[in-house]
Amino acid sequence: MTTQAPIARFTRLRHATFASPDPERLLDYYRGVIGLGLVGRDGDRICLASDSEQLSLVIERGAAALTSIAFEISPDVEIEALGAALKQADLKPELRSDPLPGVSRLLSFNDPEGTRFELIQGWTPTPAQERIGGLAVVKLGHVALRTPDPRAASEFYANVMGLRVSDWIEDRFVFMRSGYEHHTLNFARAPDRGLHHFAFELRGATHMHQACDHLARHKLPVLWGPVRHGPGHNTAIYHRNPDGHLVELFCDLDRMTDEELGYFEPRPWHRDRPQRPKVWVGLPRDVWGMPPSPECTEFAR
Repeated sequence: MTTQAPIARFTRLRHATFASPDPERLLDYYRGVIGLGLVGRDGDRICLASDSEQLSLVIERGAAALTSIAFEISPDVEIEALGAALKQADLKPELRSDPLPGVSRLLSFNDPEGTRFELIQGWTPTPAQERIGGLAVVKLGHVALRTPDPRAASEFYANVMGLRVSDWIEDRFVFMRSGYEHHTLNFARAPDRGLHHFAFELRGATHMHQACDHLARHKLPVLWGPVRHGPGHNTAIYHRNPDGHLVELFCDLDRMTDEELGYFEPRPWHRDRPQRPKVWVGLPRDVWGMPPSPECTEFAR
């Protein structure tokens, strides 16, 4: 149970940083398939933005892995005081100036399992220096991490970072929200910390149809979907990027626009009326759609 105010209240998910053994191949994928545009390069670092001129992805050279996750925080927070509080909590914060395009200050720290998080306060538009192609996704929507202890992870991010639990799948997968969207950060039970999957938002059902056709043209098989999930009730499809990471494309995610009311915006496909945060037990959990293919090992049941 939370006994004090969170140290840092995450608000909006902003971007993620990935290391890749072949950044150029990954750049071609994000340009031609996902629909992000090149903002700029700094040595081996590549910065990509969405069509809404938001920095969405950073690619660095290295072994294929998620490197960090960035969240925006309130402009009312005193960032030096926040850094001091994170230091007191033994989270080893580091404050940097002008670290990325459109970002004037960034405060980073490592969570208890070693994942680096970056806190951004304010940003300016970062238009791509080229025409946006591919699917032109709306934004980076959420990131799901593996962890040996989802309960401990959820308690840390609720008590220290101000996230709220939206749903559980039994005791092994927790969905957490930082704003009104059903989830921006998830934790799935696994032996070691690492990336489970990450997701880009599409504009709607028509865009989902176009995404399926677009993946087929690029010979990227859909490993799961289209499916209407139970938790979050988003429509989703999943495929792998060139580095083997599982990528979700989704639309129609549940929203809780009033935290005081405590239920998600009513939708005709909800099972519960009103739909409140809950623990989902047993199958089927999805509203419609086939189960994941065997190649989609992250969701093996």
